[in-house]
Amino acid sequence: MMGQQVLVLNQNIKRESGRKVQTGNISAAKTIADVIRTCLGPRAMMKMLLDPMGGIVMTNDGNAILREIQVQHPAAKSMIEISRTQDEEVGDGTTSVIILAGEMLSVAEQFLEQQMHPTVVISAYRQALEDMLDTLKDISNAVDPNDRSMMLKIIHSAINTKALSRWSELACSIALDAVKTVEREDNGRKEIDIKKYAKVEKVPGGFIEDSCVLRGVMVNKDVTHPRMRRMIKEPRIILLDCSLEYKKGESQTDIEISREEDFAKILQMEEDYIQQICEDIIRLKPDLIFTEKGISDLAQHYLMKANITAIRRVRKTDNNRIARACGARIASRTDELREDDIGTGAGLFEVKKIGDEYFAFVTECKDPKACTILLRGASKEILAEVERNLQDAMQVCRNVLLEPYLLPGGGAVEMAVSKRLMERSRALTGVEQWPYRALAQALEVIPRTLIQNCGASTIRVLTSLRAKHTQDNSASWGVNGESGALADMAALGIWEPLAVKAQTYKTAVETAILLLRIDDIVSGHKKKGEDQTGGGQGAE
Repeated sequence: MMGQQVLVLNQNIKRESGRKVQTGNISAAKTIADVIRTCLGPRAMMKMLLDPMGGIVMTNDGNAILREIQVQHPAAKSMIEISRTQDEEVGDGTTSVIILAGEMLSVAEQFLEQQMHPTVVISAYRQALEDMLDTLKDISNAVDPNDRSMMLKIIHSAINTKALSRWSELACSIALDAVKTVEREDNGRKEIDIKKYAKVEKVPGGFIEDSCVLRGVMVNKDVTHPRMRRMIKEPRIILLDCSLEYKKGESQTDIEISREEDFAKILQMEEDYIQQICEDIIRLKPDLIFTEKGISDLAQHYLMKANITAIRRVRKTDNNRIARACGARIASRTDELREDDIGTGAGLFEVKKIGDEYFAFVTECKDPKACTILLRGASKEILAEVERNLQDAMQVCRNVLLEPYLLPGGGAVEMAVSKRLMERSRALTGVEQWPYRALAQALEVIPRTLIQNCGASTIRVLTSLRAKHTQDNSASWGVNGESGALADMAALGIWEPLAVKAQTYKTAVETAILLLRIDDIVSGHKKKGEDQTGGGQGAE
């Protein structure tokens, strides 16, 4: 009996365990990090990706690239997830998070080879993360969110690494204006909802310089009747989410008619109903109506006689935006309309033709709490990239408004934190000090990559940067990403929000810990006939 093999797991399940898994995970993480290593910094290269549908994505935004890559290795998948988390949480630093996590795992590799237990490495990493966050708070400077030039500098350093950097003046002011517009304070709590109230409308054609933030909202619709006014100064606006047509029965209704006059009566009733609805509206003397549903021809006729412009089938999100911009309330029944439901905050309504589509603009609002960003550009791909960059810029701006603390950019923070961790590691005893020190060295990957990307001599610059950081009051010295020389980030005006950096470190270290914890991968096999598509090394 002893010699017989006992099968516990299913035959066609593949199981890897122990050291092999850890090296596999680490190499997968490294592969992912290498893919977007060249996308860091102002000299970043673009990547061009073909998605399965045949569309083209051209970008250097870490998250956008990894979204399109199909990988099979489970560790690589979790790497891709973290860049998405970073993008959703703070909007910037998607590339750095992947590079850092990849580096942290690769410095852990030597300890695992020396038979050190993963949990020892993990607890050292945990300790280091806490110290990193403390150091960040020490280095950070408070900033006044109302200081426009400072805010523009912060956004500028976020945009500088993107394709938009040529128009960075324009882009910075667009992002700042948009975020300032949608900012609201409720009972001392700031609420900045970019997703709902700052809509980006992309219209191909024209130049990027024509892009602007509208003091109001724009909808991709034309007026419903050709004889309605296309331009109204200081319109009174009514927003509805009910239809202006005869209400059909909810369930199927059959009407049997025995006399001919009854049919005429029914038709008359329908007309009276619509006339009643329109009179409810006309009673308030509006100039402009937006409704989310349809408007029948008869209703159009009545409204046109009253000289009211109507626009139908507006999206619900657009309707909410118009409500925030001009101060109207959305009414769901016409007979409940009151004077204070009318929005009078807008200064101008006009319908313009841009490209070959008609757009309705509600602009020149007095105190808009929603806005539309109008982007122009040569092609769809460029517009998509510009939109991604703007989203990043607006997120960065939002982070600073919510948490007004800054850190120097350009790898300066990493060097300062690394130096601080090195000092702390001397106080540690036992085995843990080695992984702790290794993590401090892993942080240097950010300035190193910056130097590599602009083609300077890596070793020389890094060594002189280390030497610089040993002096006092030089925590803001980093790498000038354009030239690869050392520079004082405070003088260059390159700043990053604390929220972004803290989130980057947390996410990177947590992921490294997560992947080091894994010592067994059990994977159900595919059927034999299918071709295996691999993603990087260690892919199955």
